[in-house]
Amino acid sequence: MEKRKDGFLIEKGEHDKDFIFGTRAVLEAIHAAREIDKILVQKDANNDLIKELLKESKQAGIPVVRVPEGKLNRITRKNHQGVIAHLSSISYASLDNVIDNCYAVGKSPLLLVLDQVTDVRNFGAIARTAECAGVDAIVIPEKGSAQINAEAVKTSAGALNFIPVARVKNLFFACRDLQKMGLSLVAITEKSEKEMYEADFSAPAALILGSEESGISPEILQIADDKVKIPMSGNIDSLNVSVSAGVAIYEAIRQRKA
Repeated sequence: MEKRKDGFLIEKGEHDKDFIFGTRAVLEAIHAAREIDKILVQKDANNDLIKELLKESKQAGIPVVRVPEGKLNRITRKNHQGVIAHLSSISYASLDNVIDNCYAVGKSPLLLVLDQVTDVRNFGAIARTAECAGVDAIVIPEKGSAQINAEAVKTSAGALNFIPVARVKNLFFACRDLQKMGLSLVAITEKSEKEMYEADFSAPAALILGSEESGISPEILQIADDKVKIPMSGNIDSLNVSVSAGVAIYEAIRQRKA
């Protein structure tokens, strides 16, 4: 346990994750506009303070997950009062600001949209490649995404300290907003006959990648402006999502520099 300069009690957990526990402590963190990755609340907890916490979390756009008491007890043995908040290792960016800044300097935006990519190491590796290549931002959903913790930052080799990450409430609606802002949605998926090298990445674009287990959500696939696949010639017909992201990103960079 350690006390931070801002007065909050922080406990170090597995993989050096920082978290705050206790209902009032978490409420204070919300009021102080701390960057919170998500809040875990005990399933059967429903007192007035918990109700206030749920209301404040919703207003602040912080994901809340109801979990069994046993899960909370595995995170800390202290008196957590049914509430644990995982602190984010980064400050999230505004998607609107990212796009506006690109257009303001005459740059064609290139974004990466990650749909249901929950593995922390894959996320960190993707962020490292994206930052090295000059991608303008990574877009993730509030729920169903990798936790951006110390392990993610470490895996990214520190790239997450530099590349903007925009966390959105609803990824589908965020993709619609990107289209309204002039970006083309390009889904990188094996569910296409068109190869990636046939696509045009020179215009403002958002590359969409899904998890290795379930791929890109059907509703997002449906609104994609283009669907392309990475050609495969070997016996194994799939790539790790971080490798797929790297291949797609650098094809976009190659075209833009041609």
